[in-house]
Amino acid sequence: MRIVLGVAGGIAAYKACELLRLLTEAGHTVRVVPTAAALQFVGAPTWAALSHQPVSADPFHDVHEVPHVRIGREADLLIVAPATADLMAKAAHGLADDLLTNTLLTVGCPVMFAPAMHTEMWEHPATVANVATLRARGVVVVEPAVGRLTGSDTGKGRLPDPTELFAVANRLLRGRTAPDMAGRHVLVTAGGTREHLDPVRYLGNISSGKQGYAFARTAVARGARVTLISANVSLPDPAGVEVVRVGSTAELRTAVLEHGDDADVVVMAAAPADFRPTKYAEQKIKKAVDGTAPVIELTTNPDIAAELGAQRRPGRILVAFAAETQDFVRNAQQKLTRKNADLIVVNEVGNGKAFGTDDNAVTVLTRDGTETTLSAAPKEDIADAVWDIVLPLW
Repeated sequence: MRIVLGVAGGIAAYKACELLRLLTEAGHTVRVVPTAAALQFVGAPTWAALSHQPVSADPFHDVHEVPHVRIGREADLLIVAPATADLMAKAAHGLADDLLTNTLLTVGCPVMFAPAMHTEMWEHPATVANVATLRARGVVVVEPAVGRLTGSDTGKGRLPDPTELFAVANRLLRGRTAPDMAGRHVLVTAGGTREHLDPVRYLGNISSGKQGYAFARTAVARGARVTLISANVSLPDPAGVEVVRVGSTAELRTAVLEHGDDADVVVMAAAPADFRPTKYAEQKIKKAVDGTAPVIELTTNPDIAAELGAQRRPGRILVAFAAETQDFVRNAQQKLTRKNADLIVVNEVGNGKAFGTDDNAVTVLTRDGTETTLSAAPKEDIADAVWDIVLPLW
């Protein structure tokens, strides 16, 4: 594939070198088009050496080849990372005073912006309006990450991890050319909750969170605003996603109710612990001298999906999940009814299936009785296939 990597003039320009490396190692031909300001942070020789392509910020360089038109016409994807407030303002208003902004006016391929700036600049009404304008035109604008900024301050405005930007770019290159989830708020839960017995032990499960994270990544690539509630997951934050971390099922429930009030769809991909200890031991439970095992009394945790199904507002789509070891379709059908969900994604688990793997195979059951089998495929592909089932419900 032919990719144009635009680089605007921000300190995060150095991170674009890693994104460039990932793209070229994946076999793509990448043409870097920096702004003049970007070259103050990373020089043209670096971009040329990493991309093996000529580099210029000047539309009058090699003018006989009409680069401001040719580069855009030949591209399969245009990425701007980092995208500064100035660059997005120019793009939103159709200004073209260098090679990159000219190229933005000539592309017919998907366009992805990865903004990076200080929090105050990101939240300024002018930037908010410009981002809304770009998204309305079909541009995928990835939400910036939260963390340490250029100085000692911390906030929203960091360029997301290049690996995660690479994941979003891959989804766009694989045919998701239209932001068909633009304007939607998606809430996804992922991972497995833990219920502590004492300061060092807990009841839990082996869910890795990979399927939930795949739902979050693919929703971003399709233009959605995504909130991800992550329970004990060690994966990097997906680009463009607001991540809320929780530990127990009670914390998961609180976070879902707090952050999902305006969600258009809730995807309950997390694996909450079904039970928790009735009593928490303040000190480590000691092994008895005679080897007798302690008796631990359990109580049932709340069913968060069923609660959402019983109380949800009109228009919200609820996607439930079921992890089963036997009679998985029959058990999932019962859960679909009990939870009052619109659809349920069921996978057979155990013996190396589903949990912790990069691939998954699921069956999707809908309220109207439709049954769709999705054969083994990468979890991002499974997520996209489920989104394709969800979209008509809106």
